[in-house]
Amino acid sequence: MIKRTLFFGNPAYLSTKNEQLVISFPDDKPERTVPIEDIGMLVLENQQITITNGLLSKLTDCKVAVVSCNAQHMPEGLLLPMNGHSEQTERIRYQLDASLPLKKNLWQQTVTAKIYNQAGLLQEKGKNAQRLFHLAKNVSSGDTGNHEAQAAAHYWQHLFDIPEFNRGQGGIPPNNLLNYGYAILRAVIARALVSSGMLPQVGIWHRNKYNAYCLADDIMEPYRPYVDLIVCHIVDNTDDYTELTVDLKKELLNIPALDVQIDGQKSPLMVAASRTTSSLFECFAGISRKIIYPDYG
Repeated sequence: MIKRTLFFGNPAYLSTKNEQLVISFPDDKPERTVPIEDIGMLVLENQQITITNGLLSKLTDCKVAVVSCNAQHMPEGLLLPMNGHSEQTERIRYQLDASLPLKKNLWQQTVTAKIYNQAGLLQEKGKNAQRLFHLAKNVSSGDTGNHEAQAAAHYWQHLFDIPEFNRGQGGIPPNNLLNYGYAILRAVIARALVSSGMLPQVGIWHRNKYNAYCLADDIMEPYRPYVDLIVCHIVDNTDDYTELTVDLKKELLNIPALDVQIDGQKSPLMVAASRTTSSLFECFAGISRKIIYPDYG
């Protein structure tokens, strides 16, 4: 079953009763309820939302990712369960004991998948993707040739028909859309990692000591082009996207439910993320040597 993503942009009081999320409003609107087991992600944007600890407990028990936004309406905090899997301690041990050669190989697979997916999106948009296909075929262990950066330079120069566009957190639009979409994607991947019994903090390549989601940032890389796809659709069909309106956020919040092709089958992105993280654990445990990533083809 596809888990739902719920977005709250207005003041509300969120509580729980009979395994339901109960939504109460400050005006005279009637209460609404949603089964907690149907929820995959909760996005809390309005600064006047009140949520009970009882509800938070049930949400984490059902492995719901709770995303809180700051005063600028951008995702800032993420609540995940501390105990996401029955074999969590053993699985974390495998993760921490992963050898450097294994991590270099996993990063090689990750970069290769990312570049192929970037090439697939460029090709779909009628742009020249031959350089990216060439780079993807020649990624070395640990990406010592830095093909990821070379591919990114070509990709961002050609993805949007916007003069002098550069990808950057504080750059011109549609960077605002990309920032929001990637924050949602990061939460989806972090949720999947915890559910698979791993620490999202300990990466295979990202290792910044100030980053609490290094592994999530690693594993989300091949999924980024699916966010880019939605942003491209917005750019091509919206006159003004300089401001992140509620309607634009609703489009970006479709990311978890977006259909992707993975291991020969179509699957919602949130489900695909769980398949990816499950295959990652099998690599850490020595059961497999391949991470299963979606294929943008």
